[in-house]
Formats: sequence, structure tokens, C-alpha cells
Amino acid sequence: MGKSRRTVPEELLLLALDPTTGTTAQPQTLDLGLAGAQLVELSLAGRIVPEGDRIAVVLARPTGDPTLDHALELLRRRGSPVRAAHWIGGPRLGLRQTYLAHLERCGMVTAVPGQVCGVLPTTRYQASDDCTNAAIKQRLDTAIRTGVPPDPRTAALAALAHSVGLGKHLYPGNEGRSSRSRLRDLIRYDPLGGMVAHAVMDVQNGLPAQQNRSSQGSGASTGRSGARAAGRTSGGRVAAPRVAVR
Repeated sequence: MGKSRRTVPEELLLLALDPTTGTTAQPQTLDLGLAGAQLVELSLAGRIVPEGDRIAVVLARPTGDPTLDHALELLRRRGSPVRAAHWIGGPRLGLRQTYLAHLERCGMVTAVPGQVCGVLPTTRYQASDDCTNAAIKQRLDTAIRTGVPPDPRTAALAALAHSVGLGKHLYPGNEGRSSRSRLRDLIRYDPLGGMVAHAVMDVQNGLPAQQNRSSQGSGASTGRSGARAAGRTSGGRVAAPRVAVR
């Protein structure tokens, strides 16, 4: 995979980077979003495919991106398709720092050492090219403003941005309310991105653990009822395909 195109995890992290503070918005959920973004990028690269509510490796050939290739190898070692929510909620936290270091090596961000309260060392990150960040945001703005169906990459990025709570960072205040709503609605334009984004939100809400406990007592029927329920949101609106987790 060449570097002529930024990957979905890279773009998600750049969107979350605050140009004023040099920190990332939603740090507690961003790791989950980055794990989901890796699945989207590996799918776009033809390495994995969805099989029902699971993700299966179909081509184990490295992409050339070390962070993606590490994720691909972990998926390959599973030996069988894995549920997206189980993968996203797995013990691989720290992706935010991994990707910040990756973006620094690629020259996309610059690390700026500093101190908190003049004592504690800290590192802030500044985008090396503000035009790059502006171009990523512009793609979302265009999809929101025009209503024209975006390409799968942009739709997946929008779905993931919504899933980790970046809407208020990208479109703050009351004036950004309609844009946040439209950002959420872009989830329907990419089925895989929508599935992964819903899995990210399920992990945040603790649903995988809850459903796993429930499935021990009810068996396969839980998966069938969960799949039916996944088709609607709490307000009854038909949503993008969701992952049924145990």
C-alpha cells in the first residue's frame, strides 16, 4: 500500500487533533475508533471481508503499512472469523499513541515537548500541513452540505467520527447541531463502515460483555434476536447493519 493515500485510521486521528492545544479530542474512545478504522482500511485493501456478523481474513499479504500489517497478522492468527465488536474491544488499547508515533515518522505531525504546570513533561502534536487536515474536513463538509452520497472511504470516516463522539469537536455549539445530525446520517452510505461504527458504540456501551453473559444462558437464540434488534435504533429508525455480539 503506497502512501499516496492516507489511511482511514490516519485521517480519523488527524480529524481528532486539536490545532490549538495539540491534543486529541475524545481520547478515551479514540482507541476504539482507530481499531475499527483499521478494519475498514483492511477491507478497502481487500485483506478482510465481512461474513455475517464476523470479519474474515481473505488475503494475508502485507499492505506495506506496519500498523495495519500488525492488525492483519493478529486477525490471521485467530484462525477463524472474529466478531467486530470483540476485536475492537480487545486488549489492544494504546492505538492513539501508536498512531501518533506513526504519523510523526511519516512526517504528518510534529511532536512538541512541553510541561504541564511547569513541572510534568508532556508532548503535544501539531499537524505538519494544515491543508491536509482542512482537505479531510472538507470532504465531510461537502457530504453534509450537498447530500450527495460520499465515497465509501469518506462515509466510513464519517461513521467512525460519529461513533467516537467527534461530532461536537468538528461541529461545535448549537450552530453545529444540524451538521452533527447529518454526520451521523452518513453512516448509511457504507454498510461495512456502519457495521464497524455500531460495533465501536456497542463496545463503549458495554454491550459485548452484557450480551456474552446473556448468551451463556440462552444460546444461539440470543444471536438471532440481537440481529433483529440491531436493525433499528432506540427511536425506531432503521439503521445501518449492526454487529450482533455475544
